[in-house]
Amino acid sequence: MIFNVEHITKYKYNAPVSYCHNIATLRPRESNGQELLDYHIKVTPNPAELSERIDFFGNYITRFSIQAEHQVLKVTTKSKIKRDYGRYHENFYSESCKKVTLNDALAALKSTDTEVLEAKQYILESIFIRNIDVTIRQYAELSFKGNRSVFDAAYELMQRIYTDFQFVSGFTSISTPIHEVMKEKKGVCQDFAQIAIACIRSVGLPARYVSGYIETIPPEGKEKLVGADASHAWFAIFVPGFGWVDFDPTNNQIPLDQHIVVGWGRDYYDVPPLKGVVYGSGKSELKVSVDISPVVGNLQV
Repeated sequence: MIFNVEHITKYKYNAPVSYCHNIATLRPRESNGQELLDYHIKVTPNPAELSERIDFFGNYITRFSIQAEHQVLKVTTKSKIKRDYGRYHENFYSESCKKVTLNDALAALKSTDTEVLEAKQYILESIFIRNIDVTIRQYAELSFKGNRSVFDAAYELMQRIYTDFQFVSGFTSISTPIHEVMKEKKGVCQDFAQIAIACIRSVGLPARYVSGYIETIPPEGKEKLVGADASHAWFAIFVPGFGWVDFDPTNNQIPLDQHIVVGWGRDYYDVPPLKGVVYGSGKSELKVSVDISPVVGNLQV
C-alpha cells in the first residue's frame, strides 16, 4: 500500500524570536516492509542554513537555523511511502521466531556476532529509561520466564500494558519519569512504549523505541478529517537468530501497513520530531497536524 503523508508543525511565539537552531527527525527511513518514494521539507521563514545527515542509529536528520526575526515557525514535510509490512506477520508466528526462549536469547546475546553486538546497545540505560526499579522488573517477570518464548512474552506484555494502562493525553510530558508512569498507569503512546522497553531491558533483552505515524480510520459513515492522523510510537524487541519484531501497546497489535516508521533509537530522546533552541522571550504555542492518505492507483483517497 502507498501513502502520502503531510506533517505540519507550527510554533507561534508571543514575542519576536531573533534566532533559532533546530534538528528535525521527520524523514521516514527505509526499513523492513517500507520504502520511501519521495520526500520534501519546507521551512518558513526560509532558513539561513539547512543540511541533512544520517545519525548513529541510521535515521535521517535535518538541521536548520533561522537568523531573521520571526514570530511563527512552520515546518511542513510531505512524504510518499510504500508499506508492505503485513507480509512479515507470517514470519513472526513461525517456528524460527517463536522457538527462542528467554534462556536461549540470553545465551545467544553473549555472542560477538555483528548483529548481536549492534542490538546489545539497546539493553543499556538511556536518557529517559534509566534507574529501572524493582517494580518494573517484577511487572516484566510476570510475562518473561526462562523457558517461555520471547515472542509470546513480548506479545503478552503488549496486551497487559494495553489493559492495565489508561490513555490520558496531557497527563504526562516528555520528561515524566517512567517510574511515575508505572505508578499512575496513565500516559500516551510514547509512555507505553518506554514502559515496555524498560520491562524488556530489565530482564536483559534489547528493545528499541520506534517513532512514526499511524493512519486513523474514521467511524463507519463518517468522513475522515484532514490532519486527524497522528504521530505515534511503539517498541521493538530483538529476538536473537530471527531479528527485530515490532509491537504497538497503545493499540494492542503488531504494527500493520498503517504504521509508518520515521526512525528509531533508545527512547524518545533519540528521535523527537523537532527540537531546538530559540533566542527570544515569552511563550510559544505549538500546533501539529498529520494527514495520511492512501493512494489507490493514481488516485489519492
